[in-house]
Amino acid sequence: MSDELTLFPEPERELPERVGRATVNGIETSSILTRASGFMSDYDFTLNPYSGCSFACTYCYAAFFSRTQEKQDTWGRWVDVKTNAVDKLRRMRTDLTGATVYMSSVTDPYQPVERHAEVVRDLLPILAERGVRLVIQTRSGLVTRDIDLFQKFETIQVNMTVTTDSERVRRAFEPECPTNRIRLDAATALVQAGVPTVITMTPLLPVENVKRFAEQLVATGVERFVVQPFHADKGRFVAGTRKQALTVVAELGWTAAQYRDAVNDLRRALPELSEGKQGFSPK
Repeated sequence: MSDELTLFPEPERELPERVGRATVNGIETSSILTRASGFMSDYDFTLNPYSGCSFACTYCYAAFFSRTQEKQDTWGRWVDVKTNAVDKLRRMRTDLTGATVYMSSVTDPYQPVERHAEVVRDLLPILAERGVRLVIQTRSGLVTRDIDLFQKFETIQVNMTVTTDSERVRRAFEPECPTNRIRLDAATALVQAGVPTVITMTPLLPVENVKRFAEQLVATGVERFVVQPFHADKGRFVAGTRKQALTVVAELGWTAAQYRDAVNDLRRALPELSEGKQGFSPK
């Protein structure tokens, strides 16, 4: 196996200094696969090709895993590229056949820097060769670029995060993220290509029209959905974003009762809807 993996050369790409509002730095990591724990404990490993995320969702829990207060406070304005990720994976002697891997738990693997660095693009052939059962979590339309590589896996699933039907809400909570339409279209393209796809409404942000939202979700052809609540009063927010986000929540009157009503309506309209951690368990 190890001799076969040398067929994948170490990529050498020049990284941009910035992508959007985020500065980009190359770093070396001590390992690329981390034993899964906590919410991801049903998996064997998590894989994060980047540290930081330029999508900068205002409510992102990953910000609070940053190593320093400065990095927490500037979440969304920096991305560290793990430049030795491919080499680390190639050199792993652990038998990964059948291992479940979740990519990614604290970053988006298809955030804009991936267009330049292509770390994920380079990791995928090795993961497929080593027989990994892979789940990819993203909110980026860039994921469709790698459909050709997804088709090399015996077991793969793409989770596309779609959190609302409202562009106004999206801009308040996820200002640097792709639009809702881009995400829905990406999910449609994955399904049409035969790639198992799940839409994760995690968290479910305020929804303006639940019936319309359900129709949009069903139209993608996706058959499995996951939902989790957004706790506006308990949630942590990236520095400087809480007031704007909570203003939108208040104006739309999004309460725990409204969330529950929306979930009940969605459950009636969608083929399969799981809630919470259960929906993220590998199949």
